[in-house]
This record gives sequence, C-alpha cells and structure tokens, in this order.
Amino acid sequence: MSDYKAEFVEFAIASQVLCFGEFKTKAGRMSPYFFNAGLFNDGDKLRRLGEFYAKAIVDSGLSFDVLFGPAYKGIPLAASIAIALAGMGRNVPFAYNRKEAKDHGEGGTVVGAKLQGRVLIVDDVISAGTSVRESVDLIRHAGAKPAGVVIALDRMERGSGDKSAVQEVREQYDIPVVAVVTLDNLVEFLERNADRQQELQAVAGYRARYGV
Repeated sequence: MSDYKAEFVEFAIASQVLCFGEFKTKAGRMSPYFFNAGLFNDGDKLRRLGEFYAKAIVDSGLSFDVLFGPAYKGIPLAASIAIALAGMGRNVPFAYNRKEAKDHGEGGTVVGAKLQGRVLIVDDVISAGTSVRESVDLIRHAGAKPAGVVIALDRMERGSGDKSAVQEVREQYDIPVVAVVTLDNLVEFLERNADRQQELQAVAGYRARYGV
C-alpha cells in the first residue's frame, strides 16, 4: 500500500469521515464502517482531500484533458483536485453541471471549461452508478469522451448481483475507475494497527460476506 493511501485512511478517520460501529446501508446491510465525504467540510480538509485525489490520479497514469465534477459533491472535488494538480505542475481545466438548465447568461447545464477531449469524472463514491451514468451521457452529448472515474473509496461490495457498482461501471462504459483507497487498503491499514483489531475483525467479516 502506497504511503499516501495509509495517510488518507488516517486523515479520513481523524476527520470523522470514516467511522466504525454499526451502520445500515441503502441495501439494508449492517456495515461495520461508514464513509461520509460530506464531512470534508473546511478549507484545510478540502485542500488535503484534493491533494490525495491528485496523487491517486497521477499514480494511475490516466490520460485526460478536463476534470468534471457532477453536482453536487463533485463540484468542490473537481475544484480542489484542479488546484492540487496545478500545485504539482499540471494546470488542467475543470467543469461541473447544474441540476437544472439555466435559460439566461451563459445558459445550459455545464459550468466552467468546455467538455472536450478526454474528460475525467470525479466523485466521492459509486453506489448505484446513477451519477456516473448521467455524467457519461452529458460528456458524450458534448462530443467528448469519458476518460474514467476517480473516487475516494471503493467499498468493493456486491450490489444486487455478483458484481460491485464499480465493476459494473467499468464494464458498462468500458472506462477505468480509480479509487484513492479500496476496502483492501482499509483492511491492510487495520492489520498494521494493533489497537484496531476489533475493527479489523468486523470489517474482514463484512468483506467475507459481501465483498467481491
């Protein structure tokens, strides 16, 4: 596991974005952990979050021309990642969408840079894949090509079938999905910490039952 991945898990725990306990998922499962990216909610956390995403993007080797953040959580993500990449010497344009089209001013649903070339979608997690589907449709409608998706956490968990939401997105749209960390990374982090063996047992048991 790369150093920045372990640092991201520590950062998420310290920010109370990643919590351990008993949490009911949308699928009705009792999960031993919960990830709430909405709690990256101040300037310093958002700055650091953008830097972690940028490291994961660079590490992946993905080729892209524009960042796209789907409304609403993807908007601050795209901005913070663009700033982080600029700090690393790569200045890239970014765009985001509105939920409703604007009929005055610049109009339309896309704000910011023009969607052209290879567009990288940024989001917090992939649950049902709805946000990705809408983003892919919007990008293709603009005449551009989706380059992939980057998310904070891949839960590596089965959906209604045998595949995870991330696997379904990869296969359905034939695009890569990059995660800052995965469930495997989380388990490895817990394994390294002697004072987190209770959390390790709970997460490992959940992965054995629902993982892909």
